[in-house]
Amino acid sequence: MLAEHPAVVMSAVVGVPHPEWGEAVHAEVILREDAQVSEEELVAHTRTKLSGYKTPRTIRIVGGLPLSPAGKILRRPVRQPYWSDQDRTV
Repeated sequence: MLAEHPAVVMSAVVGVPHPEWGEAVHAEVILREDAQVSEEELVAHTRTKLSGYKTPRTIRIVGGLPLSPAGKILRRPVRQPYWSDQDRTV
C-alpha cells in the first residue's frame, strides 16, 4: 500500500522488536526525487488502506534498499540492524 502513494518509489516492510508485542511493523521507504512527504503522512495513508495491525508503526525514509541481482528487495539486510542487539531473532 505504500507503493500506491505518489511520493514513494519503493518500500520494504519488516518486523522490528517491540517490548510489549514482540514485534512491530516497520517500513523503510525510498521517495521520488522531487517528493516531500513526512513519515506521519505515509502512516496516515496506509491507515486508509490497511487494518490497524498491518499499518506500520514506524517509517524511515532511506536513500536506497538492498536488492538481489533479480531486482527484488532483500528484507534480511533491512531487518538485521534492528535485531542485532536482541537475545532472540525471528
